[in-house]
Amino acid sequence: MIARQPFGTTGQESTRTIFGAAALGRMQDEEAAPVLDVLLEYGINHIDTAATYGRSERRVGAWMDRHRNDFFLATKTGERSYQAARDQFHHSLERLRVDSVDLLQLHNLVDEDEWETALGPGGALEAAVEVREQRLCRFIGVTGHGVTVAAMHRRSLERFPFDSVLLPYNYPLMQNAQYAADFDALLSLCAERGVAVQTIKGITLRPWDEREHTHGTWYEPLSQQDDIDLAVSWVLARPGVFLNTAADATLLPKILDAASRAEGRSAGASDEAAMAALAQRRAMAPLFT
Repeated sequence: MIARQPFGTTGQESTRTIFGAAALGRMQDEEAAPVLDVLLEYGINHIDTAATYGRSERRVGAWMDRHRNDFFLATKTGERSYQAARDQFHHSLERLRVDSVDLLQLHNLVDEDEWETALGPGGALEAAVEVREQRLCRFIGVTGHGVTVAAMHRRSLERFPFDSVLLPYNYPLMQNAQYAADFDALLSLCAERGVAVQTIKGITLRPWDEREHTHGTWYEPLSQQDDIDLAVSWVLARPGVFLNTAADATLLPKILDAASRAEGRSAGASDEAAMAALAQRRAMAPLFT
């Protein structure tokens, strides 16, 4: 089983490893159900999906009638205007076959112009606040990618009291001094304000090159269990963060197995040395520069 911790100040106790349901995006129902059943084996109680994750919301929805009360359910809208975001969210409810979700997130909000639109008058944030007032969602979060995302999330938290943030966190990316400084500053702010911090791309190996893509992730992932063990342990050694699983169902059991054995550890010099050795041995490289 995987330990739980408070999801910010929401009152939710989520497993430190959250199921990233992008892994279901290209599956049929009969393929998805066994994957979702793996979550029960490890006691996972938090699912993160999005309107733009292919068939993901439909696959989760086909399973929700039996398990809705067992999971904190999060989705995302990538729309930037009020009406488009509102409409997309209601379609998400239909696909998920639920009356409400626990968390609605503004998806990949990093571009300056999109940020101003989404958080400004007539923007997506107004739609999120409205559906929260209608009790169609309970909490509002923001997500993003790239080397500027940590700094942008800090700006977002100054504009609005988001309940959660989501952004990349892995060893290669944290070798970027500016990103590391921005991430640390964001983490401190979130701890101060009780904002949940979800991390993604924890098992990144490198960007895909011209070789055949062997996994459904949009980056080449670590795939050997020992390597995944080390990367997952390195992420979870950071107090307070959550680890969202990768967008490839074949990696899910390996990640959950690694997470179940990583609890109770604290980061130390040996972790950094082991990750540095792994990075050199596997020629790890950052996704974003």
